[in-house]
Amino acid sequence: MNRPISLALLIGGIVLIIYGISASESFGSDISRFFTGSPTDKTIWLLIGGIVAAAVGASGMVRGSKSN
Repeated sequence: MNRPISLALLIGGIVLIIYGISASESFGSDISRFFTGSPTDKTIWLLIGGIVAAAVGASGMVRGSKSN
């Protein structure tokens, strides 16, 4: 994986994690947590997607720097 794509995935993952954390503190998520015990599906998918994208981007950055 080349370096610009890895960097874009890392930054995109961080942005998704920030949006996920923001969504977990929203009123809708509070209501969902009150009735179901868990946050909304949107919150969960934002956090999972952000973690996966950031991990792939970070591993691509590490691999890219070792091969240069």
